[in-house]
Amino acid sequence: MPVLTRLIPSPVVVDIRGGALDDLAGVLADQRISASGKLAVAISDGSGRALRERLTPALPGAHWYSVSDGTLDSAVKLADDIKGNRYDAVVGLGGGKIVDVAKYAAARVGLPMVAVATNLAHDGLCSPVATLDNDNGRGSYGVPTPIAVVIDLDIVRQAPARFVRSGIGDAVSNISCVADWELAHEVKGEEIDGLAAAMARQAGEAVLRHPGGIADDAFLKVLAEGLVLTGISMSVAGDSRPASGACHEINHAFDLLYPKRAASHGEQVGLGACFAMYLRGAREESLHMAATLRRHELPVVPEEIGFTADEFVQAVDYAPQTRPGRFTILEHLNLSTDQIRDAYADYAKAIHS
Repeated sequence: MPVLTRLIPSPVVVDIRGGALDDLAGVLADQRISASGKLAVAISDGSGRALRERLTPALPGAHWYSVSDGTLDSAVKLADDIKGNRYDAVVGLGGGKIVDVAKYAAARVGLPMVAVATNLAHDGLCSPVATLDNDNGRGSYGVPTPIAVVIDLDIVRQAPARFVRSGIGDAVSNISCVADWELAHEVKGEEIDGLAAAMARQAGEAVLRHPGGIADDAFLKVLAEGLVLTGISMSVAGDSRPASGACHEINHAFDLLYPKRAASHGEQVGLGACFAMYLRGAREESLHMAATLRRHELPVVPEEIGFTADEFVQAVDYAPQTRPGRFTILEHLNLSTDQIRDAYADYAKAIHS
C-alpha cells in the first residue's frame, strides 16, 4: 500500500498570546513534556534574571543555568552541566542566542527542548538549526525541532523595537528565498518541496501584506506565527532552503567582511531580499517589499545601516562564496563587480524615485 501521508516534525505546542508565560508550567505539565516539573532552564545573564524571579514560584522543580553568549563553547558547557541530572526537558528562555544554545545542548544530551522566545528577531526559534559562534566565525548545526514554542506577546513588546523589526525583515525575505529555490529547480533540476515552499512563502506574504505595525498585537501574532511556520518549513524540507537564498548569502558576506560593523540578521536579509528581487526582474515586488520594510523602519539601502554603496557591492560580489553549492539569482546571473555596481545604482534610483 502506498504511503498516503507523511509525518512532519513540528512542535506539539505553539502558544502565542499575551500572558502566555504565566501558563508555562501548566502547558508543559498538561502536554506531558514535564509532568514532574524537573526542567533545565537556560537564561541570559542580563534580562533573564528578571524572568527567573517571576517564574521561580511557578517552576519549583526547575534548575536555572546562565548562558553568557551564543557560542559553541557555551552550548557544550550547558550540555555538560545538565547531563546526568534526569531532567524532563531543556527550556531556552530568551532571545535567539539563548534559544540556539539550548537547542544544541538539548540535542547533545538527548532531551526535548522548549523554546520560550522573548523577542522576534529572526526565524530560528522553531527551526531545526542552531546557529552558534565558533573559532571559524559562525556555524549552523542540525538539531531536533523544539517540542514546544511559547511566545508571550507582552514580553515581546518589552524588547527593543529593533529586535521585532529584525524579525519582519527575516520573514519577508522568505519570498526571495523561495524564488531562489524555484530558480534552482528550473535551471539545475534541484528538488523542491512544495509544502515547505508554500509554508515559507505564505509566512512571508502574511507579514508583507499585514497593515499593522509592531505596536499591534494582531500584527505581532502574525509575525510570530510566520517565524514559527518558517522554522517548520525548514524541518519539512530537511534543509534551510525555504528560508535561505541570495539574501542570506549577502547577509553572511556582511558578517564575514565587516564583522564588527554588521547590522542585525533581519536588517541585512531584508535589504538583501529587496535587491535580489530587483536583480531577478521582479521590480514591482522588490519596490513593494522595500516600501513595506521602510514603513516598519527597516533599511532598504546599505547607507541606512552604515555601509557605503561600494561596500554593499563588495558584499554582493563575495556572497556566493559563503554558501558553496547553493544556487540563487546571484550564481545564475554571475555578475561582474561592475555589473553589480550598475545594478545597485539602478535599484537605488528606483527605490528613491
